[in-house]
Amino acid sequence: MREPLRDGHGRPIGDVRVSVTDRCNFRCQYCMPAEGLPWLERDGVLRFEEIARLVALLASMGVHDVRLTGGEPLVRRDFPHLVALLAATPGVHDLAITTNGYLLERDAAALVAAGANRFNVSIDSLQRDRFFEMTRRDALPQVLRGLEALAAFPQAHPIKLNAVAVRGFTEQELPAFVAFARAHPYEVRFIEFMPLDGDHAWRPEQVLTGAELRAAIDALQPLEPAPREPHATARVFRFADGRGSVGFINPVSEPFCGDCNRIRLTADGRLRTCLFSLHETDLRGPLRAGASDDKLEQIVRDAVWRKELKHRVNEPGFVQPARTMSAIGG
Repeated sequence: MREPLRDGHGRPIGDVRVSVTDRCNFRCQYCMPAEGLPWLERDGVLRFEEIARLVALLASMGVHDVRLTGGEPLVRRDFPHLVALLAATPGVHDLAITTNGYLLERDAAALVAAGANRFNVSIDSLQRDRFFEMTRRDALPQVLRGLEALAAFPQAHPIKLNAVAVRGFTEQELPAFVAFARAHPYEVRFIEFMPLDGDHAWRPEQVLTGAELRAAIDALQPLEPAPREPHATARVFRFADGRGSVGFINPVSEPFCGDCNRIRLTADGRLRTCLFSLHETDLRGPLRAGASDDKLEQIVRDAVWRKELKHRVNEPGFVQPARTMSAIGG
């Protein structure tokens, strides 16, 4: 084992979000433009053995939690094989997947068998026409079938559903989501709309805050707070009668940077120390040039030491990253 990985503010780093592809079969409004986003060249994307090597190196430095994202990770060919490689990696304690659910009906059994133990499924509406409006794909029935296929595996629970909260859209979704959270063994979570959209059209007034959502849901079904785990992104509330829970992820209105323990690896092998980083560190180049693990460790440590104290979304002069959420990794 190596020395634990810490940033220059003394925060231990224990979580890495690994994007396995920038490609996606949806075109969600808060993430990608409707048309015209070029994909990475195939050779520019990290190979499975390269991802596995970097994850093993990070795990040896105490980065025990791994989340696989995209784009949409399930579009990556032979993706369950990568899951199996990482699940067998010493030091990886938690292996999670964030997916839009479109291919879960096909892949749920293989992913669970490979060793994935946590799943987040993105669903922004439970109404077919409004799901189409947000994702630009008529795919809700298939996503719900995939969710049902995943839920059949006890080891996949708890399953979390993520909905991006956009003012003028999400308010109308709340009654259906509340009913869904109370009728199924899922935690529905609302994520504030962040300035990472492909059209660079984000405006502060589009953010439907967690506080507003919580008040609206509490009026439908009373809520009571659940304990917050260290480094957790979500503030979780149980329904007062014990039937289900909802979570609120509020990076814009209530940033949780103070105990952030996360770093990100993009599909093309760039290390990002914040979702809103303006600078990245190339790991693919040294990796393919034959760098030793000790050399890669030093590159990682130098980059993580410079990890931002906080994002500055609410501050004057904030600059939106050039990369969209799909290119960074959700």
